[in-house]
Amino acid sequence: MRIEVVPSILSADAGRLTEQVREAEAAGADRIQVDVMDGHFVPNLTFGPRIVEAVRKATSLPVEAHLMVERPELFLEAFAKSGATLIEVQVEATTSLYRTVQTIKELGARAGVAINPATPVDDLREILPYVDLVNVMTVEPGFGGQKFIPHSPEKVRRVRALGNAFEIEVDGGIDARTAPLVVEAGATVLVAGSSVYGFKGGVAAGIMAIRDSVG
Repeated sequence: MRIEVVPSILSADAGRLTEQVREAEAAGADRIQVDVMDGHFVPNLTFGPRIVEAVRKATSLPVEAHLMVERPELFLEAFAKSGATLIEVQVEATTSLYRTVQTIKELGARAGVAINPATPVDDLREILPYVDLVNVMTVEPGFGGQKFIPHSPEKVRRVRALGNAFEIEVDGGIDARTAPLVVEAGATVLVAGSSVYGFKGGVAAGIMAIRDSVG
């Protein structure tokens, strides 16, 4: 199975966003992630639909919007219209998760759900038949550059035991050291921010280091 590498623009140089997105595409990235934070669900404020639109114009790759926001159902249409091809929401952020996932699909995007480090895996069981992807957060969401939580591979393993009909994405502290741990546990999509955009050898070398680490 191909392991996908997904650079997160949270760690990119915002003043060179188009260039940085195109660097990632030229280096073989599989899609681009836009981390959307509202300052309420997580203690940080980042991007909105216009940034997704800018990324969409800069690349032919799929664009995923990870909504770390309260009441994500209010923003789905805006992000779908801006060009997000996959929209993922936090399972903790909405009381109408099934309706939210169905709305994402009705808007023509793929649907994903993300689960925080302290959220039980059992909270995913009822929604799994309806999603394309599960993002197992391997840091506490809100900021880039955090250290990988050591128990994350075991959580990935427990999510994978629930089925194979969905992708498992991991997000947070992913680099050439941690990537093999989560891939061995069952992850198929690796989101990488600072280990790509902050890599000393450049974006292409950062992506290559992660790919080489997982064979």
